[in-house]
Amino acid sequence: MTDDLLNRLERFYDAVPRDRAAVERHGGLELFLRQSTPYPFYARPVLGGPAPTAADIAAVRARQRELDLPEAFEWVDETTPALLPLAEAAGLSVLRAPLLVLDPARLAAATGSARIVDADAPDAAADLAAISAVANVGFGAPGTAAGDAGPAERDAALSVPDAEQLARQLADIRSGVRANAVAELPGQGPAASGLYQRAGDVAEIVGVATLPSARRRGLGGAVTALLARHALDQGVRTVFLSAASEDVARVYERQGFVRVATACIADPPA
Repeated sequence: MTDDLLNRLERFYDAVPRDRAAVERHGGLELFLRQSTPYPFYARPVLGGPAPTAADIAAVRARQRELDLPEAFEWVDETTPALLPLAEAAGLSVLRAPLLVLDPARLAAATGSARIVDADAPDAAADLAAISAVANVGFGAPGTAAGDAGPAERDAALSVPDAEQLARQLADIRSGVRANAVAELPGQGPAASGLYQRAGDVAEIVGVATLPSARRRGLGGAVTALLARHALDQGVRTVFLSAASEDVARVYERQGFVRVATACIADPPA
C-alpha cells in the first residue's frame, strides 16, 4: 500500500457524490446532502482538511437529525486514523470493512454467466428493475450462506422504476460513470447483480448481491470479475471495493483483489 494509492482513493470518495449532492462543511467533516438520488449520503473527512474533532461529529449528527437523515459517517482508517476512537467515544457503532484493490494480473477469467447491461437495449429498464430487486433480496439476507429466498422473492420485490431515476441511471451508463452487471441462472432469470461507479480513472464496485437460493455457485464472483474487466477495458487504472465481512472479502480475493486498507462505516447502534 502506498500513500499515492490512498490519496487516489480519497480523491475518488470526495468526487463521486458531488454531482448528486449539496455539501455542507462542519470543521474537519463534510456532509453530503442528496439532491438527484433517492438514497441518502453520509459525512466524511474533508479532502486535505484538518483532522475531525469530537465537536465536528456532534455538529454533523445534530444536522443529520435536523434533516431526518441517517447519522452515517464513512472514511478510510489508514487515512484518518484519529476518527475511529472519536466515533466510538461518541457512541457510534463502527463497521471495519476490508478495502481491497484489484491486481489486474490476478483478475479471474470471465465466465458466460454474467453480462453488462446495455443502456440502449430494449430490455434495459427491465434489467435495472431486476437488478434492484435482486439487491433488495440479497442484502436482506447478509453474508454468503445459501438460503431459501429466490426468484419468487425477487419477483415480489420488483417495482416500476421512477422515470427520473431510470433516466439518470441510463444516462450514467451511457456516459461511462456507471456500469451494471447481472448474472442469470437458466430458467430462473437474474440471480446476482452489481455495479461500479467511476470518477476519472478510478472505479469502485458496489452493490454486489446474490439471491440466497443461488449462493455458493460463483455468481457474485462472476459479476465482480466482469465489472472489473469492463472497468479496465474502459481505461480505469484503479478498481477497488469494500467487503462487508471476512467471508465476503475472500470471495473478492479469489477474483484478484488484494487487501490494502480498512473502510470504516459508522452509525448509531441498532
